[in-house]
Amino acid sequence: MMDGNFRQHLLIDADDTLWENNIYFEDAFEQFVEFLDHSSMSPTEIRVVLDEIESANIKIHGYGAANFARNLAQCYERLTQREIRDQDLRAAMSFAERILDCPMELIAGVAETLEYLAARHELTLFTKGHPEEQKLKIDRSGLGSYFGHTAIVREKDAEAYATLARERALRTAHTWMVGNSPKSDINPALAAGLNAVYIPHPRTWGLEREEIQSANGRLLVLENFADLRRHF
Repeated sequence: MMDGNFRQHLLIDADDTLWENNIYFEDAFEQFVEFLDHSSMSPTEIRVVLDEIESANIKIHGYGAANFARNLAQCYERLTQREIRDQDLRAAMSFAERILDCPMELIAGVAETLEYLAARHELTLFTKGHPEEQKLKIDRSGLGSYFGHTAIVREKDAEAYATLARERALRTAHTWMVGNSPKSDINPALAAGLNAVYIPHPRTWGLEREEIQSANGRLLVLENFADLRRHF
């Protein structure tokens, strides 16, 4: 399918593809649930409410820890059974704000595999989220030097992929998007005429999960990031 001696363009996702990300948001949510201490709602039921808030706010504010803090505050206001106090809202937000201080944990095999791929192909780091937060994570990861180009966008939809391909003069038949999210990495890349490499992550955010669309031979599914060395 792929000739390792032929230089292709690999677009590579960041969060939960190169380094752990959602696990820290899940930890913050667990702390929030404990703090909320609701008398009848289960964590799953609370998560449904938070998902509704996040789905609405993403369209306005986007992603990132700061926006997640706002979402937790709104969820607290909606569900708390106590009098709403400013200090409680600040406490709810603090669970998300601490995410920025969490350690940078690279996923196994990432650094070695990027070094291997960068010598053979053109690599672009393609991520979405709050620009400053994402830049900080890229700097802390130490992986930036492997990429010839970095693009941080508000949303990774089919239009974003088509725009990137046009601006970078990418040949879609020889361009692959590598990532863990069906919603942001795989389906929109395929819709834009690109190829895709799906590397599932067991803790992918629920709002990023969806059924993968028909790929007509343009989809590769791998167990882990290091497996890219066997195909590219």
